[in-house]
Amino acid sequence: MNKPTAAISVNPATGEQLATYPFETAAQLEQALARAATGFATWKRTPLAQRAAAITRLAKALRDDIDRLAGMITAEMGKPITQARGEIEKCAGMCDWYVANGPAMLENEPTAVDNQKAWVEYHPLGPILAVMPWNFPIWQVLRGAVPALLAGNTYVLKHAPSVMGCAYLLGEAFERADLPAGVFEIINVDNDLVSAAIVDDRIAAVTLTGSVRAGAAIGAQAGAALKKCVLELGGSDPFIVLADANLDEAVQAAVIGRFQNSGQVCAAAKRFIVEDAIYDAFTERFVAKTRELIMGDPTDPKTYIGPMARFDLRDELDKQVRRTIEEGATLLMGGEKAPGAGNYYQPTVFANVTSDMTSFREEMFGPVASIIRARDAEHAVELANDSQFGLTATVYAGDPQRALEIGAQLDVGGVFANGYSGSDARVPFGGVKKSGFGRELSHFGVREFCSAKTVWVGRK
Repeated sequence: MNKPTAAISVNPATGEQLATYPFETAAQLEQALARAATGFATWKRTPLAQRAAAITRLAKALRDDIDRLAGMITAEMGKPITQARGEIEKCAGMCDWYVANGPAMLENEPTAVDNQKAWVEYHPLGPILAVMPWNFPIWQVLRGAVPALLAGNTYVLKHAPSVMGCAYLLGEAFERADLPAGVFEIINVDNDLVSAAIVDDRIAAVTLTGSVRAGAAIGAQAGAALKKCVLELGGSDPFIVLADANLDEAVQAAVIGRFQNSGQVCAAAKRFIVEDAIYDAFTERFVAKTRELIMGDPTDPKTYIGPMARFDLRDELDKQVRRTIEEGATLLMGGEKAPGAGNYYQPTVFANVTSDMTSFREEMFGPVASIIRARDAEHAVELANDSQFGLTATVYAGDPQRALEIGAQLDVGGVFANGYSGSDARVPFGGVKKSGFGRELSHFGVREFCSAKTVWVGRK
């Protein structure tokens, strides 16, 4: 089998090939790493206020070019245009928040040690290699890059081959923000050169958002090179609905959360675990609400579900759906590829899913929802934790305190009580188990790629 020689972007709504980006050579990678290392030597000495000002300029560049950026997201991976514009607005807002709050997170921390003078300083590690996915082609990059850059690191982006148009448009935004050369580098290389970059002495740390398989490979290489890494991997997030929950609110959140971005969200609820007393009512309303969603042209602002981003991933999802049907789940709607040239998959809902079925055990990265019956709250917790993943979880209950008590028992990186999961600059994001390790966003994201240096004066 021939190795690919280029990154190719395809419009998933039409099947039309948009662009071909030949992979760069080892010599070109060397030049990019050299620029990142040289840029780090300058950037780490740049006063924090100036680094923050550059992030402010980046926010402006994003807002000024929102039409092109959102349009490219929609063209390359099929995200409905309203959601694509929301992604850019969210990125710009995150920049604003870090400019306002990030500098305080990097201040020295005084430490009381027997009345002696000591403190902790936060210093950047160096050039960070970021291997990023296609499903949020701008947000995924910037939620890692912005706090790392504010802290004084430089960033080397290896983006998904299917969204290199988004990568280069983002690079233009950085150019308009007038950051020093080498602070934000883009590399378009094959897997062999990614491996070469990981072990290169100039790369200080690695971050990846992607599949469990990719995380295991990248994590192993980074570990062998004794480099820190942050891995944000898959999820099969539980959405627990207790018998006393407000059913209309729970269904609304469940449907919107599951089918956002055509179901291609790591932290989206995928397993809906519902107490027996309200199972039938929840299921009926969930299906009815799902039927109201508009699937179609992603450039139409009314569309909520667009095409899946890649044809091979639609094929894999369809195989998972077929297996789940064979295993005895009840198919309530969908379950088929939509006809036509586009890469659409019908919104699909399964009922009577059990813990031995494919849609329970595996991540369903597309517009597929599985509804699971729980005997009671204790059984719901047991089902929720019966997963190799542990990214986020949602709990709906009439009593908010009860939702929090249930949430405390869940093996996940984030719990959402009476609200569906998501990410926000103000709180950390990341998982446990095979959903990865390390944290992005909040002060955790600023300090994740910093060295915590202890300074102690006149120790006695």
